[in-house]
Formats: sequence, structure tokens, C-alpha cells
Amino acid sequence: MIKKIFNQLVFFNFLFIGKVFAAESGGMPQLNPEFWVSQIFWLVITFGILYVVLSKLILPKISANLESRKSQISDNIEAADKQREESEKKLNEYDLIITKSKTEAKNIFNQAREKALKDINVKRDILDKQIEDEIKRVEDEIHLLRKDAPVKINKIAIETSGELVQKLIGAEINNSSISAIVDDLSKKNGDKYYGN
Repeated sequence: MIKKIFNQLVFFNFLFIGKVFAAESGGMPQLNPEFWVSQIFWLVITFGILYVVLSKLILPKISANLESRKSQISDNIEAADKQREESEKKLNEYDLIITKSKTEAKNIFNQAREKALKDINVKRDILDKQIEDEIKRVEDEIHLLRKDAPVKINKIAIETSGELVQKLIGAEINNSSISAIVDDLSKKNGDKYYGN
């Protein structure tokens, strides 16, 4: 491949040299050596002006533009780094705040639960005491009723029997005799009903 390219270059080189000599004999002034001094002069003038224009006008603007872009890019990179650091700092602060809030919420929840359990236990103790007092009061009332029941029943039985006998017979019977009969019956059947 390289050999092929080299051969083509050599071929075109001979072809070009042949055309140069043909152009010189045909009258092309740029290939005529007598005009080379003026051509070199104008070449130096043209490229000198081009150099001055490029070095004094165009290249300083390009250089200034490149410098301003470079400084702007470096400023943007610094600002981006600064914002990234601030963002990381804020993110760390937010993570810390969230962790602290979760801990506080957990503590508040635990305190509220403990307080609620404590209140429930206190109310349960109060309720248990009230229930015990009520049960004791009811038991006392039942005991009192059981104690007083035979006397009241006997009294009611005496009164009711007296009224029934009076209605049946039409005559009034002495309460003491009815009382003796009721007392006798209650003594026989009392143990059965009252468990004394």
C-alpha cells in the first residue's frame, strides 16, 4: 500500500515538473525567474499585512474571547462545585433533621403510650376499688336483708293472716295467737329458707 502511494507521488511529481517547464516556455510569468523578485516582494508585503492584521486585530480578539470563555468556564466549575458542596451540606442537614424528628416522634409516641398505659392502670385500679366497694355494699345489704327478712316476713304473714281470717270468719282474732302460729311455722321451716 505504501509502495503504491510512493509510486503515485513520484509519477505526479514528474508530471508536474514537466508541466512547469512547459508553462515557462509558454509564457506563464509566475514561473519565469525574472519576475520572481517582484513576486517575492509582493508576497512579503501581502503576508506581512496579513500577519499584522491577524496578530494585532483578529488574534487578540480570539485570545480575549478564549480567555473570557476559559475564566467563565472556571467560574462556572467553581460555582458548580460550591453549589454541589452546599447541596451536600443541606442534604446532610436534612438527613440529620429527619433522623432527629424520627427519634423525637418515637420518644413522644413512647411517652404517650406509657402515659396512656399508666392512666389506664390508674383508672382500672379505681374501677376495681369501686367494684369491690359496691360488691361489699351489696353483700352487706343482702346480709342485712337476710338477717331482717324473717322478722319482716313474720310481720307480713301475721298481718295478712289476720286480714284473711277476718274476711273468712268475719270476726277479729287476736294478733298474739296468729303471731304464735307464724313463729312456730317459721321455726319449723326457717332453716330450710334462710340457711341459718
